[in-house]
Amino acid sequence: MPKNLLIIESPAKARTIKKYLGPDFKIMASVGHVKDLPVSKLGVDIEKNFEPDYVTIKGKGKVLKDLKAAGKTAETIYLAPDPDREGEAIAWHVAQELGKGKNEQKIYRVLFNELTKKAIQDAVKSPKTLDRNKFESQQTRRILDRLVGYQISPLLWKRVKRGLSAGRVQSVAVKMICDREREIQAFEPQEYWSLAAHLQGAEPPPFEAKFFQYKGKKTDLTNSEQTLGIVSEIESLPFEVSKITKKRTKKNSPPPFITSLLQQEAFSKLRYSAKKTMSVAQSLYEGVSLGQKGLVGLITYMRTDSFNLSNDAIDQARTYIGKTFGKAFLPDTPNRFKSRKGAQEAHEAIRPTSVDLTPTTISKYLNREQSALYGLIWNRFMACQMSPAQLDKTQVEIQAGNAGFRATGSVMVFKGFTVLYQERTETLNAKNKKSNGADTPLPPLTKGQVLALLKLDPAQHFTQPPPRFTEASLIKALEENGIGRPSTYAAILANISGREYVFVEKRRFSPTELGFLVTDLLVKNFPDVMNTTFTAQMENNLDQIERGKEKWTDVLKRFYASFEKDLDKATEGMKGEVLTEIICEKCQRPMAIKSGRNGIFLACTGYPECRNTANFTRDEKGKINIEATPDAGEEKGTCEKCGKPMVAKNGRYGPFVACSGYPECKNIWAPDPVSTGVPCPEDNCSGTLVEKTSKKGKKFYACNQYPKCRFATWDEPFDGSCPECGTPVLNIKRPKKADGPLVACRKKGCGFKKPLSEFSKKTDRDG
Repeated sequence: MPKNLLIIESPAKARTIKKYLGPDFKIMASVGHVKDLPVSKLGVDIEKNFEPDYVTIKGKGKVLKDLKAAGKTAETIYLAPDPDREGEAIAWHVAQELGKGKNEQKIYRVLFNELTKKAIQDAVKSPKTLDRNKFESQQTRRILDRLVGYQISPLLWKRVKRGLSAGRVQSVAVKMICDREREIQAFEPQEYWSLAAHLQGAEPPPFEAKFFQYKGKKTDLTNSEQTLGIVSEIESLPFEVSKITKKRTKKNSPPPFITSLLQQEAFSKLRYSAKKTMSVAQSLYEGVSLGQKGLVGLITYMRTDSFNLSNDAIDQARTYIGKTFGKAFLPDTPNRFKSRKGAQEAHEAIRPTSVDLTPTTISKYLNREQSALYGLIWNRFMACQMSPAQLDKTQVEIQAGNAGFRATGSVMVFKGFTVLYQERTETLNAKNKKSNGADTPLPPLTKGQVLALLKLDPAQHFTQPPPRFTEASLIKALEENGIGRPSTYAAILANISGREYVFVEKRRFSPTELGFLVTDLLVKNFPDVMNTTFTAQMENNLDQIERGKEKWTDVLKRFYASFEKDLDKATEGMKGEVLTEIICEKCQRPMAIKSGRNGIFLACTGYPECRNTANFTRDEKGKINIEATPDAGEEKGTCEKCGKPMVAKNGRYGPFVACSGYPECKNIWAPDPVSTGVPCPEDNCSGTLVEKTSKKGKKFYACNQYPKCRFATWDEPFDGSCPECGTPVLNIKRPKKADGPLVACRKKGCGFKKPLSEFSKKTDRDG
């Protein structure tokens, strides 16, 4: 009979751990948290120093009963939940339950960063005591979240809409998305021009040089008159090489993955959401069956903010690199990377547990998602210990009269770490945009050499607004602002994606009108909670509690002193509306944005004396435009079901006609969908595309033969065929940087675009 009991967090790890500890150990799982604050009430006694009222989580009674029964017969109990704050809280609560009345019983905490034989056996040989500071840090975060969520959310229910919620970190993340949208709306594109000279030397290849100075001074091209004036001035002049600069540069290897970097890279390269990345990483950490080797934990713990690597792991990597790639790819000393201030240096970065388990050798045991993510982690870890890549860069300056041009070329002379790992595309694109010239190979050139001008290419451009957040860029922004921690990023994104505050389009977050409304109300009434600096400082306070430098109750007292004042004020005076500059046409009072059962609308602030309401839309600058709707109550005919008048009404998705006998008679005349006149592009379909509205009030276009035909598109359709690939029915795009709407091919991979004003409507159907 086993004399030792080892309790882990996830049952998926049990078989992996069991094979390394043998018959003396009974392995059981808590299956996550066993105790938490109650769902039905606040569960925090504010008057008694914020004492939490923990209860057994529903469904965990039997788990605790089984753990207690096993604990009674065990000589030693080892608590081995995950090595982070959440894991420590699980261990603490299990210890409290199993230690009741058994003071002599030995309960230890064991930590392992990877599920390997050495790590597990070493942890059991050197057990630790429970970490009170780490537990109290987690407890403080839980209480803070409960105080904010359970006391602000009921206000939103009463004043805005039932079912809404606020969160200490979630609401700040939504605010960041709203702030970015307002930056985009306020952005004014600025015109600028570029001028490229296509040149030919004595030897191939031809190359491109960019204009950068005039009369020896760096000059920006701001309009067509200036640009075309320079073109006419220099187009007949000789282009002479005035300066050549050559230098060898190094491109250092990237650091190993921490949680945030893994989530960003997996999003960019594999198109995985943060939630999916963590789920796949969890399966790799807990163990995968590798045939005769049995269950093997493939990566280290995946919730970490430390770049630290064990000496054993570095030695493994350096040995493999030397044998596989050669001495040139191995730096003289191991590469070390500095973690951010406050990182948990006791943890390691995310890495493979064994470099010998290469992606190629174990791919047959992994599913597609596991294989892709493991390959990313393995390659990144190995690359971080390799030599830098080396490039020979050549910069050439060319003079044509008063105009100076510059071309930059580079040749990689040593691949270094890039044999295994490339930076993600968006990073490279960002760097290339800052380049003054095309970073391509240049022909042999000498100072004073006169080059042949093939053509001058002036081009108009417009500055671009900041992009909307993707999951990757939002995680990066949260991390840079000190908001959240490795264990919370995926949960934050999952929370905001599951609410009505934002929607995702083309993998980017946009706020809804409800998101704007709730955010504005929270910023006005709870300025500290919604302040990014304040939220980041609270994360630092939690770190200080974990280090034993702050008392958890002191942190909560300081927070609640100001929060309670805001809460009292909001309870008394918060209105569920945001004032606008729109004036009521009936009584001349301001109109406000409010939420009702049919969605967001404008209402007169003179209610109940004035009951004027209106639906509205916003233009691309965020300006409110009132929708023209028929007068509500106007008779439109007779109900064919009950004979009562049918009257005009306004609903969530616009005007409609309903029976005045509601609720006894629920007859509705739905408006006919607006036809675009564009034939459906699906084969053997005779339908026409019509304008429709989604459940969230967003316009889209679909075939009128639904459900027989399910063709749909978000973009406005155009009755034409792509001249490049022949795809029928194109899309109309309205990018802010363009002078007018564009017609674009809807086929993925076809880059055809042309101004709508220039495009012929003749299609394949026309013959």
